[in-house]
Amino acid sequence: MDARRLRRREFLQAGAAIAAAAALSTTGRAARPMRILILGGTRFIGLHMTALALARGHSVTFFNRGRTNKDRFPEVPRITGDRNGDLGGLAGRSFDAVIDNSGYVPRQVRLAAQMLRASVPHYLFVSSLSVYASFAAPNDEDSPVGKLADETVETVDGATFGPLKALCETAAREVYGAGNVTVLRPGLIVGPDDNTDRFTYWPARAARGGRFAAPGAPADPVQLIDARDLAAFALDAMERRVIGTFNVVSAPGRFTIGELVAESVAAARSIAKPAATPEPVWMPAPFLEAQGVQPWSDMPVWVPATGDSAGFAATAMSRATVAGLRIRPLAETVVDTLRWHLSRPAAERDKLKAGLAAERETKLLADFRP
Repeated sequence: MDARRLRRREFLQAGAAIAAAAALSTTGRAARPMRILILGGTRFIGLHMTALALARGHSVTFFNRGRTNKDRFPEVPRITGDRNGDLGGLAGRSFDAVIDNSGYVPRQVRLAAQMLRASVPHYLFVSSLSVYASFAAPNDEDSPVGKLADETVETVDGATFGPLKALCETAAREVYGAGNVTVLRPGLIVGPDDNTDRFTYWPARAARGGRFAAPGAPADPVQLIDARDLAAFALDAMERRVIGTFNVVSAPGRFTIGELVAESVAAARSIAKPAATPEPVWMPAPFLEAQGVQPWSDMPVWVPATGDSAGFAATAMSRATVAGLRIRPLAETVVDTLRWHLSRPAAERDKLKAGLAAERETKLLADFRP
């Protein structure tokens, strides 16, 4: 896309953002209540989307298997089914918009879209920045997406997740038409209720106190989005019927791993008050690599900006900013995540799904020579 066409698109989106201010009353409630169907709805981002939708005066209905967080939002009607083929419960029902935040393979997205197309005019699909074919350089929404040699593959793993999400986007557009689909490509989604523990690892580790391993250099950039900011952008898009594809993530350079660690330490000291003061020990990327410490999994949120990952934390998101995306201060997300983490059952607090295990970190600290 040439620069003139991009500027025109962003101008039109800016007009939509201005119109949004008029669409909400001073209480934050939508001027026109909507009937929203969420495919899923009871995990992480679905919970935040539901809370915000209800607060704005919309009605929400869940479609899922009824297995997860059945005690959350008991007032929300639930249609029991399975998007892997058991969609009969959706027949004959109409809504103003559907949020698909549980689509991972194109066959399932296509089936749901075909079922809903005649009775639901707007399809919002939550995709991922992982769709991009390469992160050797910064991406924008028009960058090439990953491809699969066999597009019938439905095994979702590290190699297939991104290309499958790209195929899901295509399936939604083919059924609904591009003029009726909004695609959101979030980066790392963080905040309270995160069941991956990736972002949570840092405030949780600081809350344990003492010296702890920190990756690379404090100035290394990271990109992320609070689930509540993602929810707000999604609801805005449905209320204003904003169509298109948007990278939904913090601006390149806005946040660093140093800021994340520092805010985690500050939150831990004020909320958890550990016996030993939390103290990060910054370990250069070459040392971590030599020790077999993996970016993103062992050191969550962080990836060194080198080689094939040079553009990983530099994804363009100005299109979403013009359309109204707002990113809250990192300190707010850290504090709220730590408070949520400390309220979890002990088994969940003590065994996180991401980050270094205590024994491995102890050895790493012992082996490190600044």
